Amino acid sequence: MAGTALQKCSNGRLELCGDLSFETVPGLWRDCARCFAEQDTLEIDLDGVERADSAGVALLVECMRQAHQSGKTLRFFNMPAQMLALARVSSLDQVLPLQRD
Repeated sequence: MAGTALQKCSNGRLELCGDLSFETVPGLWRDCARCFAEQDTLEIDLDGVERADSAGVALLVECMRQAHQSGKTLRFFNMPAQMLALARVSSLDQVLPLQRD
């Protein structure tokens, strides 16, 4: 999807938007990895995610792993219901740093 992106918001958060799928996640991971190099605290807003498959949830897990390894703080905000349902299947909702606004 052409509209899939990771972009900086005016409130300092990063926003993931579009479809998180096997096709889009590799490019998004490169964008996320760049942000890890630039910031000590990452807050990622998922409100703009339109659809996600298991690759989208895997992206969040990989971000969490990278944050842990690099000693950075990571929080996810506004996880869409579809992604939350996928995360719950494997109990990832219990370990992902999910926040409510």
